Amino acid sequence: MFKAIFTNSFGILISRVLGFFRDLLTASALGANIYSDIFFIAFKLPNLFRRIFAEGAFSQVFIPAFTRSRHKALFSINILLVFTSVILILTLLVNLIPQLFTKAIATGFDADTIALAAPYVAINFWYLPLIFFVTFLSAMLQYKHHFATSAFATALLNLSLIAALHLSQDKSQSEIVYYLSYGVIIGGVLQLGVHLLAIYKLGLAKLLLGGVKYFGVKSKNINEDTKKFRTNFFPAVWGNSTAQVSAFLDTFLASFLVTGSISYLYYANRIFQLPLALFAIAVSVALFPRIARYLKNNDEAKALANLQKAFWFLAFLLTCSTLGGIILSHEIIWLLFQRGAFDAQDTQNTSAVLQMYMLGLLPFGIQKLFVLWLYAKEMQAKAAKIATVSLVAYITFALAFIGPFGVAGLALASTIGGYVSLFFTLKVFGIKNFFAILRSKNLIYLAVSSVVLIALLLYLKEILRAYI
Repeated sequence: MFKAIFTNSFGILISRVLGFFRDLLTASALGANIYSDIFFIAFKLPNLFRRIFAEGAFSQVFIPAFTRSRHKALFSINILLVFTSVILILTLLVNLIPQLFTKAIATGFDADTIALAAPYVAINFWYLPLIFFVTFLSAMLQYKHHFATSAFATALLNLSLIAALHLSQDKSQSEIVYYLSYGVIIGGVLQLGVHLLAIYKLGLAKLLLGGVKYFGVKSKNINEDTKKFRTNFFPAVWGNSTAQVSAFLDTFLASFLVTGSISYLYYANRIFQLPLALFAIAVSVALFPRIARYLKNNDEAKALANLQKAFWFLAFLLTCSTLGGIILSHEIIWLLFQRGAFDAQDTQNTSAVLQMYMLGLLPFGIQKLFVLWLYAKEMQAKAAKIATVSLVAYITFALAFIGPFGVAGLALASTIGGYVSLFFTLKVFGIKNFFAILRSKNLIYLAVSSVVLIALLLYLKEILRAYI
């Protein structure tokens, strides 16, 4: 399990380091203004659908269903065809009426800005079908306990965008956004290519080709499998989409604030997502196939043992990350972004947003771990109800906080939604079971190490003050 976790973490680390370098170059080239807002809007839309339909809901329903199916080749091809058809139709709609979709995600933009952003939205949306194929192939590789390709392939998108920024030097800001948009598409093609190569090397290409060959003749054999998949998928879509809907609403509400607010949210969220992806998502991806198999074989004791190990691993890492992100928020933003068009005021605004996000790192990360239990037990409907309550809490606090706290209030509302989601997830998992995990000497070690770390970080902050 830990080998898979470290493989995922290292791949994500490489990607995020490249991602921060990409953001550094983007901030330098575009700063925090209307063109940076436009690019982040254009790229957010396909990412919103990708995270709702592809990465989250799809993987968490497909892997248990694929594991259980007696006709894996037919089942996988059926799912691939259905999703490909829906996503291609959606992509064509966005390209036919891009202004409508642009206005939906950034209602606060005026008509001229929407007209300016619409062509970029249309280009970027072609990333969605590409990344769905990647997600589908990645799920099959996870079934084979192969994680390296998916973990490291994410770096290809960042390399493509870095190349686009390099090639667009000395161009106008509108041209830079065009270069970045086409860089997104090229990055998706590269990711798909390496996944196809991994599928071929692991012998899974024969399984997929067999599914295509016999699909017309034997498709009736998978009626029950596909029916159960559909039953679980739509609650899973909603359960996984609330975090993305929150991000969508962040952008929607931030579009009514001062120019640059969308960019402040983006840059702060990028830093927040680093430990979340590096630790929580890496652990979840590695652990989920294992948990699903143990529960399928009625071996709950082994599933709980793996969950407990992963919990303490995450608790230490996320607590350290939370403390570092809150105490050194200004220093982190200054180091990464304050250059070129990104000035000291942008640093101050972004660091305030980052602090609010980092307060929610621990609940968001731990919730991602325990929600695996619900999905592995095919309790998607309960997970969807929890997600609904969390979203309602977010909306309530976002509307309450946006007035007094501005863009930082939106990040704080997101954090409160994370705590609500964790509470109800643990309630379904079993509060007694959770406290049984907490009753460990590791809790004392965590408390003592946190106090020591706070003292060290405050001392480091004083030292850095002389240089900032």
